[in-house]
This record gives sequence, C-alpha cells and structure tokens, in this order.
Amino acid sequence: MADTQSAPVAESVEAQSNETEGKKPRSVRVVLLALMIAMMLAMLDNMIVGTAMPTIVGELGGLEHLSWVVTGYTLATAAATPIWGKLGDMFGRKATFLASIVIFLIGSALSGMAQNMGELIGFRAVQGLGAGGLMVGVMAIIGDLIPPRERGKYTGMMAGVMALAMIGGPLVGGTITDNWGWRWSFYINLPLGVVALALVSAVLHLPKKRAKARIDYLGVALLTIGITSIVLVTTWGGTEYAWMSARIMELIGIGVAALVGFAFWQTRAAEPVVPLHIFRSRNFTLMSVIGFITGFVMFGATLFLPLYQQSVQGASATNSGLLLLPMLGAMLVTSMVAGRVTTNTGRYKVFPIAGGVLMIVGLYLLSTMDTGTSRLTSGVFMAVLGLGMGCLMQITMLVAQNSVEMKDMGVASSSTTLFRTLGSSFGVAIMGALFNNRVQDVMSERAGALGSKVTEQSAQLDAASLAKLPAVAREAYQHAVSSGTHSAFLLGAIVAVVVLVSAFFVKEVPLRGGPQKPEAGLEAH
Repeated sequence: MADTQSAPVAESVEAQSNETEGKKPRSVRVVLLALMIAMMLAMLDNMIVGTAMPTIVGELGGLEHLSWVVTGYTLATAAATPIWGKLGDMFGRKATFLASIVIFLIGSALSGMAQNMGELIGFRAVQGLGAGGLMVGVMAIIGDLIPPRERGKYTGMMAGVMALAMIGGPLVGGTITDNWGWRWSFYINLPLGVVALALVSAVLHLPKKRAKARIDYLGVALLTIGITSIVLVTTWGGTEYAWMSARIMELIGIGVAALVGFAFWQTRAAEPVVPLHIFRSRNFTLMSVIGFITGFVMFGATLFLPLYQQSVQGASATNSGLLLLPMLGAMLVTSMVAGRVTTNTGRYKVFPIAGGVLMIVGLYLLSTMDTGTSRLTSGVFMAVLGLGMGCLMQITMLVAQNSVEMKDMGVASSSTTLFRTLGSSFGVAIMGALFNNRVQDVMSERAGALGSKVTEQSAQLDAASLAKLPAVAREAYQHAVSSGTHSAFLLGAIVAVVVLVSAFFVKEVPLRGGPQKPEAGLEAH
C-alpha cells in the first residue's frame, strides 16, 4: 500500500503545495497549534474543575454525589475513545475531530449553566464524550500529516502541553474560581475551543471519506459496557463498596462477559470497532502493554506525590501543580531529546529500555521517602521518574502508529490512548487501595482509637483537617502517609518491571517517511 510507505505527508495539508521538504508550509504549523489547543482543552479540564469542586459543592449541594462529577466525565471519555478512532478511519479525520470539539464545547457550556448536581453530572458526561475524541483526533491527525520518522520533532510539543496542564491547571482553576466564579472553570473552554475550531476548519485539508459499511453498533455496545464496568470497578472498589462485595463482583462479571463477547464479535463484524488484526503486530501489542503500565504509574504518582509533600513536608496545597515540576520538567526534556534522536537516527528501541530502567529506579527511590526526606531529595527522585516517563510517553504512540497501515491509524491511536486511560484507572485504584489500607493500619498502631477515628472517613486529609489534629495524631498521620507512599511506589516499581521486559522484545522496524526519500512527500490529496 503506497500510503503506508509514503514519506512526509505533511504537505497534504495544502493541496497546492509543491515545496521541497526543506520548506514546510506554514499551514502545518497552524494546524499543529490548533491541535495543541484541543489537547490542552482535554488535559486542563479535570485539573481546573478539581480545584473548583469545593466551591461547586458549596453552591449546588449534593456532596454525596461529588465523585460522580469526575467519574461521569471519565467513564464517557474512556467509552468514547475507541469509537471516535474508528469513526475517523471510516468517515474522515477532520469531520470527526470537529464534531468532538463541538460536543466538548456544548458539554462545557451546559456544565457552566448547571443548576444542581444531577445536571452537572449529566453535562459532564456530555463533555467527556467530546473529550474522548480530542486526544484521539490530535494523535490520529498528526499520524496522517507527519510520517513517523519526522514525528519525533513534535513529541516535545505534546509533552510540553501535558506538563503545562498539570502545573498550570490547579493554579488556573483556583484563580478563575476565586475571581470569576466556578462556572467560568467551564466557560473558559469556549473561547479556546472556538479558536481551535476556526483554525482546523480553515487550514486542515485531509481527504474526505465515506465508508459504505455500517457502524458496528453491537461492537460499540459491548465495548462500552465492558469499559464502563472496568472503570466503575476501579472507581468504586475499596471506596463505595468493598472489593469483594456483591456489587463489585457483579460489575467484574458483566465487564469480563462484555469484553469476551466483544472480542468474539470483532472477528465476525464487517467493519469492527477495533480490528483485532492490529494486535498481530508484536510492536503494537507491546506498546499497548507499555502504555497501560505508563498510565498506571504516572497517574498514581501525580496523585500521591502532592499528598506526601503537603502532609509530610508541609507544602502549600495552592501550588500543588508546581510540586510536580521536577518530574514534569525532566519528562519534557527527555521527551524532546527522544523525539529529536528518533527523527535524526530512525532508532527508538533504546528509549523504551532506558525508560523502563529509569522508571523502576525512580519509583524505588520514591518508595524510600520517609518523614525526614527533604524537598530537594524528593525532587531528585521525582526527576529520575520523569526521565523514565519522558522516554516512554510519546514513543509508545509513535511506534504503535508505525506498526499499522494508514487505514487503521485512528483505531491504533484510540486503542493506545484507551490502554493508557485504563492503566491510569487501575493505577489510581490499586495504588490507592494499598495506600489507604497502610495509612489506616499505621494510624491504629501509632495513635490507637484516635488514629482510627481520624481516618475512618478518608485516609487522605486536606490541609485544614490536618491542622486541626492534636500533635500526636498529626505526627502519626505523617508517618502513616510516608508508609502508604512507600507501599504504593514499591508496587509501582514492581509493576514497571513489565515495561522493561516488554521493551526488550520490541523489534526496531524502520520508521516510515525517512529523510532519504524527500520527494515522496510532495504527494497532495
């Protein structure tokens, strides 16, 4: 297939472009700007809204349904992700990407106008449906426009957006809520989204598609049920319901049955949602595994590191995003270096291997932190973990996309994104359960009945609750959090071994679109 072997297809953005490879059309950069804005929308949202949640609950009430504001969004995003990828493959990348932006903006506007917690949860689910297409759309369009060999140049941009969202999200959320009110934490998406819509509409030119095959509705339904069950198990397990409760067992049974049925049906569907033949590629399967573990580790780290620094090291909660700067800065730098080296040499296997080693070492070092660990020391440990994740974050998507034909670019991008999302759900749930159990055990050991009472509602105390504790209980809690983070990060280090083992089996297949054939990039659609 000529498409799968073509070099820089970036010139297809301007059909009239006949420049050489040395003259990238300005429209490519404009499209990339629009894609980065859309990516920022998807990543910033939860960070900003999380900061605004106490204010939202204060006005709308419904504290008992608070978790559903996040869960509803997460569920919709995870369930919609593979569907958006397939729709892009069937009907064209541009139309489906624009549709996902519109749905996200509608959900944002409605969420800002919500009058009660029930409405907010429902509108957040609408927002999540759109968000599922944003990340997939960005990755798939970049996969269409820029061949794998050239794509490394742009991985730093994506890592930069991710770091900016994690650092700036809480700060922006707090500022908006304090000065404009919580509704603007949703309305702020509208002007950014309109800019992205306008730029993509005006400058992005991709071939239009119209698939004759019908959408695989049964596959969509089975996959949605399976993903929803998995996310609910990881969200509710150990919090809303005991892990061995009837409700969790029911959800596990439903999820397994739905996913087994989905896999069986995909071998027979005329236009499968996730064509199983893409998993015949060893590299694609390995990248899915590595992406899952990376999500498992990364989101667990971003949850427990600020908690440790606030509870044990006395850091301010207001600047919680800045606390992750050593990890995110290291991740950004390594991602940029990995991208440049991959573009210049065409070699990439070294990065998953190095990433696996650094991730294991970083997580082990973080597991050694105790009540006497300084901020400088913990910052160095975080930087080591960040170096490891920087070697993995974008390389996994790059290799996954290089392992499939162009016609499957959407499902490859969405499947990789989905595995990372599911990994984050499992990471937060399993590491969280381990952390909570350890905190409660240590509190009982060190502070007796008082310790048990302090953590019976939640093992994660905010700064205000911590300040009100007696000195004995506060000291016990600091030891408990240190012990909890030790257990969580030690588990992460053990799980990360899977990344290293998987990396050794990666086959270094030449990246499509190498610079040795610059004339191939002049093909316009």
